[in-house]
Amino acid sequence: MTPPANIEERLAGAVQQFWQTRRAQAQRQGGTGGLRDTGARAAVTGGAQMDGFVSLVRDFLCETGTPRTSIHCERALELPGWYRPEKKWDLILVSDGALVAGLEFKSQVGPSFGNNYNNRTEEALGSATDIWAAYREGAFKPSARPWLGYLMLLEESPRSLAPVRAREPHFDVFPEFKQTSYAQRYELLLTKMVRERLYDAACLILSSDSEPAQYREPSAELGFRNFLVSLAGRALAGNPDYP
Repeated sequence: MTPPANIEERLAGAVQQFWQTRRAQAQRQGGTGGLRDTGARAAVTGGAQMDGFVSLVRDFLCETGTPRTSIHCERALELPGWYRPEKKWDLILVSDGALVAGLEFKSQVGPSFGNNYNNRTEEALGSATDIWAAYREGAFKPSARPWLGYLMLLEESPRSLAPVRAREPHFDVFPEFKQTSYAQRYELLLTKMVRERLYDAACLILSSDSEPAQYREPSAELGFRNFLVSLAGRALAGNPDYP
């Protein structure tokens, strides 16, 4: 299944919706000084910023022939875990009683890239580890191996693009992490998670609030088209009505 020709335009719309939603949340929470004080907290606590991406993927799945009733992106999003009772995903696809796919849509905006990068890393690894252990123990019978996807939108700014020194008080970090920016670290994280089969596909998008309808994909391997093609293949395979 090939994504529609206008998918880049639709992706730009989701990026723009992200920044518009974030600004509106900041204003409601009193962030009159912009998005660096109260507005920054709004980005963490407000939610809904990634709704444009969720809707885009949902609509794409419907266009491929996936029944709308099989796609859950507003409620009933909890899946059982092995190390915790359940975890809420951002979009799940359940067809004929089988778990077909689970997706996470995450973002990070400065200025605190360091702590938030570590938190996002731990969340992504923990979610995958938990659900695969649950799958191993039969939590989703009679499901075949589900498809997992992870999409990250990162603010493109001087801070996220600047090299960061790794702390090595006792042992050396792996060489690929030396003098890398947070944008590069996210690219490494997502690439490694896919190659280690923690996620079946991942997508990294860079964008700035100064140009809210513009975005950049630093890695072809982590591009949005690849992400959708991988998802569509699994969705079609999991559709009992697909010939």
